[in-house]
Amino acid sequence: MKLNLEQIPREKTLSKKEFIRNYFKPQKPVVIERFIEDWPAYSKWNLEYMKQVAGEKEVPLYDDRPVKHDEGFNEPHAKMKMSDYVDLLKSGPTRYRIFLWNILKEVPELQKDFTYPDFGLKLMKGLPMLFFGGEDSYTFMHYDIDLANIFHFHFEGKKQCILFSQEETKYLYKVPHSLITREDIDFDDPDLDKWPALQHAKGHVVDLEHGNVLYIPEGYWHYMKYVTPGFSMSLRSIAKKPKNLSKAVYNIFVMRHFDNMMRKMKGQQWIDWKNEQALLRTHRVMAQKWN
Repeated sequence: MKLNLEQIPREKTLSKKEFIRNYFKPQKPVVIERFIEDWPAYSKWNLEYMKQVAGEKEVPLYDDRPVKHDEGFNEPHAKMKMSDYVDLLKSGPTRYRIFLWNILKEVPELQKDFTYPDFGLKLMKGLPMLFFGGEDSYTFMHYDIDLANIFHFHFEGKKQCILFSQEETKYLYKVPHSLITREDIDFDDPDLDKWPALQHAKGHVVDLEHGNVLYIPEGYWHYMKYVTPGFSMSLRSIAKKPKNLSKAVYNIFVMRHFDNMMRKMKGQQWIDWKNEQALLRTHRVMAQKWN
């Protein structure tokens, strides 16, 4: 039995009015296929180009190892020159990914290759982030700390995206005091005997290709798997729903600091307790559902 996923709708293009009415207001994801064909990035941005313009830059790398108590929040697992990393991506499958790489800060000339689109939402123009991954690399299921509206522009290759709204959190084995689900769940092919609550979660799935834009509504959980080597850029707009905005403030100013403090105080015992609680709390919800 597979996850309960529906295909995300695809539009060739969308006007600002259509996007706001059909997708932003109801908070529904959508893929826009031909929105950026007039950007220089559409024809220029590929792995080889990134190697040319940023080859000497040292980049932070992340893999799929579980969180450890002695690692800081979003602390990289390795570092490498961009030129070496691109060569690694082209050489075959690798788990190493680049995560939250700010191109304005690292390679300012890249901002000449795109314009900030007018979707009817005010974008955070200081935070255009790039994400890279090799074949079969993936992110754990997570949601972003600020619960922002995200516009995810994909370049080169193919990427699979699985999304769930915050309403489905109770079925996802969320780890308390974090932004992730249990890291030992394979969302590409989950064991539903081991994780039975997942079959009750209703989600969305889509494959992105070069030039596609995925709108991820506020606070949506997302799992990203690179089917082939590639990279994406995310532009963000602050959460508009008061509930999501208050969650974002709590996550940024309270939750992550509390979690870091508990890691220092309790060590691996804290991580193990959180993982156990993810299981117990989700199964408690399931028990209540059937009573």
